[in-house]
Formats: sequence, structure tokens, C-alpha cells
Amino acid sequence: MDAAEFRRHGKEMVDYVADYLENIEKRQVYPDVEPGYLRSLIPEEAPEEAESYEDVVKDIERVIMPGVTHWHSPYFYAYFPTANSFPAMLADMLCGAIGCIGFSWAASPACTELETVMLDWLGKMLKLPEDFLAGTEGRGGGVVQGTASEATLIALLAARSKIIKLIQADHPDRSETDIITKLVAYSSDQAHSSVERAGLIGGVRMKKIRTDKKFSVRGDALKKVLEEDRAAGLIPFFFCATLGTTPSCAFDCITELGPICNAEKIWMHIDAAYAGSAFICPEFRPLLNGVEFADSFNFNPHKWLLVNFDCSAMWVKKRSDIIGAFKMEPLYLKHDHQESGLVTDYRHWQIPLGRRFRSLKMWFVFRMYGLKGLQAYIRKGSNELNETLLKRINSARKIHLVPCQLAGKFVLRFAVCARTTESRHVQEAWCHISHLASELLQELPH
Repeated sequence: MDAAEFRRHGKEMVDYVADYLENIEKRQVYPDVEPGYLRSLIPEEAPEEAESYEDVVKDIERVIMPGVTHWHSPYFYAYFPTANSFPAMLADMLCGAIGCIGFSWAASPACTELETVMLDWLGKMLKLPEDFLAGTEGRGGGVVQGTASEATLIALLAARSKIIKLIQADHPDRSETDIITKLVAYSSDQAHSSVERAGLIGGVRMKKIRTDKKFSVRGDALKKVLEEDRAAGLIPFFFCATLGTTPSCAFDCITELGPICNAEKIWMHIDAAYAGSAFICPEFRPLLNGVEFADSFNFNPHKWLLVNFDCSAMWVKKRSDIIGAFKMEPLYLKHDHQESGLVTDYRHWQIPLGRRFRSLKMWFVFRMYGLKGLQAYIRKGSNELNETLLKRINSARKIHLVPCQLAGKFVLRFAVCARTTESRHVQEAWCHISHLASELLQELPH
């Protein structure tokens, strides 16, 4: 395929993608296929002679689409949202075209420097403490990981490296193996399975802290377990707090947990994979209060912030803690500027060596939506619709509500007021509201 063919077929593919997304709700959201369906649809071996692009494209609908779960269908309600936007897709095209492997500043200066600035931009959107921003002189900074699972593992391994060095500084005779056998990491009993898996990969025991009635880890629960483990001769070193758990979107109480971790010299990592995007809205930012106590923080713009997978944003207060755990300097990766305070080599911040130019997606999306546009996407609720719904509710005379304003949002208040109100009355009211809301939504232009 030469440049002329690429231009022509590239435009055709953009049309195909646009048509796919515009008409996605017409497709069956979950595929009706059996395991092994695809093998019978294609040859057993790769072709010896080249095939035409047209033949390949024809097979997308025949071979691929029947087995696709359409994550961007309006009927997809499983797992979690995965971000998607046209600016991000265009940036991905450019990323593929540039094709740099940005393991160091020298490997592609723009790839490194744009990432540093984009993580600062995003950190400021979240109003993260200054300690987490790189700026030009900061000790912290951000990095794009592939997933939140990687971020948790990186944080745990960095914490493990740090505690081993601290203990050996005071007790040079203690071996690394001996210390690791005593290390304990902690998480909520509601935490994602990837947290437990990080402990498995990191070779340390992981204990789950019991949550309260709201599925949240509280300070007392953590303190009790820490006291028991220290009395047993164990070494607590890492706690992963979750803001927005997978089962129920519960929030661990980091304003209680953070001071305990700081006092006990335990690394606190915050996993806000799904919920973190909401913190760019002022009305949701209080949910992140306590982040100032954390050593590292992570969330996924590729879940709810319109940046296509993969893009998991991670910040650390002290980048030296991360670099100290992973730094390797073979001669073939050294360059003239690596000792400069303005240069970041992101290979020291992750498990793989190579990395894509993922910050391009953030740059395109942040510029083409703006903070206000991203906030509007998170809120995704119309004041006009809510006002119309309230009018219909009160006009029907079956129940009576009054509104309020919260951070510029028109909100319907539902207060249980009468002494004689019972559960059945609330359920009847909810059914009535749901019915009127459904009618209103059906009237909207599609």
C-alpha cells in the first residue's frame, strides 16, 4: 500500500468507523456466538500471496463484528465505561504514524515532555496538591500507565523497595529475603482483584481490611489490624485505598486512613480507577479530600474522561521512590541530558521498557473539549429536562416535590415528611417518577 492508497483507504476507514459509531445501537450488544466460532471462518494458515485491502475490509463484518461485544452501545451496562471520542481516535492515528518508542527523553523529546505537561494539566484539573505536580522543579510528577492494575503494582513494588532499603540502612545484617517474608500489604475487602494480584506478583502477603456497613474501610479497622500484625513481628508497608469500588462504588475513608499510614510510615496508594474522573467537577472534588496524605494516586481517563484506552494516569509525591525501585542504566540507553533536572526518562516509572505516545490523546481531548466540556460530560444531566420533569410530576397531582440548586444543577428533592409515610408510599412515588421520566425521555429526538 503506497501513500496514495493509504489516503484513499484511510478516508474509507474513517467513514466506516463513523458509521459504526453512529449506528451502533442497531447492533446486538452481546454477540451470539459459541467458543471457537472464528476459527472456522478463516483459513488455517496465513496466505502465501498478498490479498487485496478490499477483501480484508469485507471480512470485518463477516468475521470480526459477529464476535464483538459493543462496549460503546447505549445498551451496554456491564463492567465499566470505556472512554471513546473522535479527538482521541484521531490522536491515536497520529501516535501510530509517529511510531516512537518513548522510553527516554532522547528517544523522542516531545513524547516525554508532553506527557509530563499533560499529567500536570490533569492534576490541576483535579486540584491535586502541588507535591504531585512535576512543574519545572517539583519532586513529584505524573506518568501514563497502561492500566490501574499496573499503577497499583508499580506503587506496591516501589513501596517494597523503599521499606527494604530503610530497614537495611538500620540493620545491614538483615537479608532482603528475610524482610520480604515479614512484609504485609493491605486493601479493602471490596478492592479490585488486581490489588490482591499485585501482592501475588510482588511476593508479599496481602490482607483485606473489613469494611463498614457502607462498604468503606475506616481508620479504626486499619489501626486494629496494624497493631495485631506489628505485635506478631510483621512489617506493614503498603495500603491501597479505593475510591469507587467495583461492586458498589464505595469510598474508603482516606481522611482517617491517611494520617494513620503517614504516622506508621506505610505507603498509601489511592486507586480511583473509575470514579476519579468525576473529581474534575467542583461538586465532586470533596470526595478526594485526604489525597494529601497519599504517596501515590491513580485513575483512568480511559474509563470516563473521553480518552481512549489505554490511558491510566498515576501521580507520585516523590518520583525518586519510583525511580529508585526500577532504575537500570545500560550504556545503550544513556544520553547526554539524563542528569538534567528538566528531563524525565519514563522507562524508570514502569515495568515495560517501551511506551507509546499516549499523551497525544490527552492533548487532543483536553484542548478540543476544554475543562468545561469535560465537566459537562461527567455531569451529563440537563437542567431543562429536570425542570420539565418536575412540572409534570407536580401537574399530575399524585405526589408533590420541590427543587433546589446544587452547584448550578437543578435538582429534584425527595423528602420523606409525613408521620404516616410507609415504604409502600415511597415505592409508589418512585414508580410514578420513573414512569413520567421514561415518557419524557421517549419524547426526545433520537
